Amino acid sequence: MEFFDSHAHYNDEHYNEDRDNLINTMFGDGITRLVCAGYNVASSIEAINIAKKYDHIYATCGISPNDIEDFSEENLKKIEELAKNEKVVAIGEIGYDYYWNKDKKDIQKEYFSKQIEIANRLNLPIVIHSRDAYIDTIDMIRNISKVNRKGIFHCCQLNQELIKNAVNEGFYISFSGNITYKNAKSDECIKLVPLDKILIETDSPYLSPEPLRGTRNNSANVKLVAQKIADVLNKDLGEIAYITYKNANRIFNI
Repeated sequence: MEFFDSHAHYNDEHYNEDRDNLINTMFGDGITRLVCAGYNVASSIEAINIAKKYDHIYATCGISPNDIEDFSEENLKKIEELAKNEKVVAIGEIGYDYYWNKDKKDIQKEYFSKQIEIANRLNLPIVIHSRDAYIDTIDMIRNISKVNRKGIFHCCQLNQELIKNAVNEGFYISFSGNITYKNAKSDECIKLVPLDKILIETDSPYLSPEPLRGTRNNSANVKLVAQKIADVLNKDLGEIAYITYKNANRIFNI
């Protein structure tokens, strides 16, 4: 049984002491593909460097809405150049975050749109970070900036209207460890996603699933996310592993 962690951050400093050992261990434990996601210029460079070391790791590059200090025309050019690397499979994570940056909506909108343009020029999908901003996020992809290769709502908020609209626009929904939390009310959200649009991720080192909540996350725990989905949909774990693996390969064109 093989699993594809569609979004993790092994470029994070929390892995500085044991990154290579951890990656080698989880590959032996059935996590045979993963995407290391960038969120600013420095982390995008590091994601690519990690991906270059391993045949089964890929990278994204982009500037997230929580890295507004990186927003500049010069850095957009850097992201576009980085994205031409053969191991880069998407532009992201990009989008809106009104939980941390509610007072900076205009600049988030500008750079979300500009990075979609980069994705379109390079024929890449996008990886969307959307927190407390689903109306504006859907408006962006529906009315403001056409996304040619579509993409993924990563660590998708458990908002049924967001999921319905994202799926209607052709996007994939990626679930992470938060769907396992006691009060998450995730079951109905999971059921809304067509099987050909569902992905799993860890968002490591964050959002460890139950019963590991509060510890440093890693890609081996993506199995617990898959198991939750399997339980809700009354499917075998192996079937969910196969479906999400195939879906990830499709959207990332691997």
